Amino acid sequence: MLRILPISYAARNLGRSPTRLMLSVGGAALVAVLSMAGAGFAIGMSNALRASGYERNVVLLGAGSEESVERSEITPSSAGVVAASLSGISTLDGRPLASPEINVALSVILRSSDSATHSTTDAADHIGLVRGITPAAFIVHPQARLVAGRAPQPGANEVALGASAARSARIDPGTLATMLTDTGSGGPEVIVDTRPFRVVGLIRAPGTVIDGETWMPLSDALVLTQRETISAVIITLTPDASASDLADFAQRRIDLELSAISEPAYYASQSAFYRPVRIMVLASSVLVALGALLGGLNTMYAAFASRVREIGMLQVLGFTRSAVVFSLLQESLIASMTGALIAVLIAILFLDGIAIQFSMGTFGIKIDEFVVAIGLVTGLFVGAAGCVVPAIRCLRLPLPSALKSD
Repeated sequence: MLRILPISYAARNLGRSPTRLMLSVGGAALVAVLSMAGAGFAIGMSNALRASGYERNVVLLGAGSEESVERSEITPSSAGVVAASLSGISTLDGRPLASPEINVALSVILRSSDSATHSTTDAADHIGLVRGITPAAFIVHPQARLVAGRAPQPGANEVALGASAARSARIDPGTLATMLTDTGSGGPEVIVDTRPFRVVGLIRAPGTVIDGETWMPLSDALVLTQRETISAVIITLTPDASASDLADFAQRRIDLELSAISEPAYYASQSAFYRPVRIMVLASSVLVALGALLGGLNTMYAAFASRVREIGMLQVLGFTRSAVVFSLLQESLIASMTGALIAVLIAILFLDGIAIQFSMGTFGIKIDEFVVAIGLVTGLFVGAAGCVVPAIRCLRLPLPSALKSD
């Protein structure tokens, strides 16, 4: 029967060098945090794009702009033409649910009390998606809920902010919700591009890119962007209608130069478009984590190399090399799993829900059970890899040489 060293032996050895213990725990925590941050980034972006599409919505874009609604341009009359030509469009109070919209990336910054201007650098740091809308937008986008204030009115220089967009503009959503009255008063002013707008509403659409958008009346967006065309028309179909009907209509009406795609399919294509970004983030996290792991290997090797005589004495006392390796592995795993648990706590407290801006809007880093599992598995790997190689190299010494070492 294999004699093994008690786990208390490994635990006591950890306290022999507080500095080494801190380095081991800190290195494991760093590797685990980086792994969870990369995974949480990828999952958060994918979830936000997947949740942003409403299954009964179809997006009408300019032909050739299927990959980006921001580059699309169609005539404002397209919404009326489509609504009058097709019978499968949902209605509300006799009006077809067709929402003409503009989607454009602009800076949105809280207006300073002493100045209405901001530097170019500040503006570049707060680029977000601004959506020009009509009242129908709140019907065709059921994910968006106006939780405080009211909808912005045309010609009044008013906007409604998504909760994540408010945070990006340095406005706390909770504070904004308490400031706004039912009439829309009490809100701060923000600078959209170069013009001041009063915040009159707060929108919540958790888990979707809409949460990171700024909504303003379509007419104001046309003036602000100096455009005569809109970006898209979002149409809600009846339950028995099909998106292929709109696609067939778009192909027949070549004069309108339209392309129709279901909203879930559009956001799925955006998810595929941003896949290289997610891969790059994951690869960067892995590379930095490998650097931290190599540093941990060096620390563990230096620690085990200084205990060669102790390791040799354990063998003289009758413990096999396998038993010694197992004890050293216990020691390394205790340190690395402690670091992994600390990393999980850090990720849950400080990383979960952090808003990340990208051209489609804003999404939050997602720390779920899968990401936590990645962090814990990373801790196990760091503990095993950081111990086995240095331990084997130290145990390769002949027993007489090990006992004579300093």
